[in-house]
Amino acid sequence: MKIIAFGGSNSKHSINKKLATYVSHLFQDYEVEVLDLNDFALPLFSVDLEKEIGQPQLAKDFLDKIGSADLLVVSMAENNGNYSAAFKNLFDWASRQNKEVFQQKTMLLMATSPGGRGGASVLEIAKTAFPRYGANIKAVFSLPNFNDNFDIQHTIISNPELDHQIKEIVAGF
Repeated sequence: MKIIAFGGSNSKHSINKKLATYVSHLFQDYEVEVLDLNDFALPLFSVDLEKEIGQPQLAKDFLDKIGSADLLVVSMAENNGNYSAAFKNLFDWASRQNKEVFQQKTMLLMATSPGGRGGASVLEIAKTAFPRYGANIKAVFSLPNFNDNFDIQHTIISNPELDHQIKEIVAGF
């Protein structure tokens, strides 16, 4: 069984990638591969550019990674209440090759942010939109106040209540 995990950000210090990495390793008996969106950097999508360059291999590679998974652990970064530009661009390119970007894979959808809402806006958008693109969202989790609730040194959720909550969600899979 294989998990593909990623944070929906291209930040080298992505808190969402840290959360996705931690949570994906809570699953027992899974091989885990954590993707870095920087490995899938593409030019800004436009139909004109698509006509000029065709469908980029990196978007196909991303789709292949999704296709190799039994479970997706995705933590969305929130930029101005929406997806990060890096994620949205990769998603746009990938969806031109396969509208079902998430290929009916079971997904644990998450978000975190430094603020108290924990990426609530982007979670709501993704929770509504992703099923139209082949996501089978089984559970949603938000980690508010990342800097207060996550121990970066030990890469764990430091808030016992929230850690228990995510472990209960994982056990439900």
